[in-house]
Amino acid sequence: MELKLTEKAAGEVKRIIGEKNLPETAALRVAVAAGGCSGFEYRLEFDEAPDEQQDLVKELHGVRVAVDRKSAAILGGTEIDFKEDLMSRSFVFNNPLAVRTCGCGTSFQA
Repeated sequence: MELKLTEKAAGEVKRIIGEKNLPETAALRVAVAAGGCSGFEYRLEFDEAPDEQQDLVKELHGVRVAVDRKSAAILGGTEIDFKEDLMSRSFVFNNPLAVRTCGCGTSFQA
């Protein structure tokens, strides 16, 4: 899996996992779905028991990350970061395969 998670993003994911009292087996599921302003949109959710036969599962900075194989092809080389400022807090996707992105930050065209 070529997906990257920055230390700052991993810290935020760990904080949320702790806040939600999720089990140690929980993974951050990263996926791509059709939709959004530009054709695809990123999806983040927690999966308490990812299927390691069907998903690509990897530990990044102490966070288990699961990606389905179809999404993995579109996410190759993507870095997930976490940004916060006075106005907002959000995960940011830096995808080298995106040819166009939308201002919303979660929609892209590959």
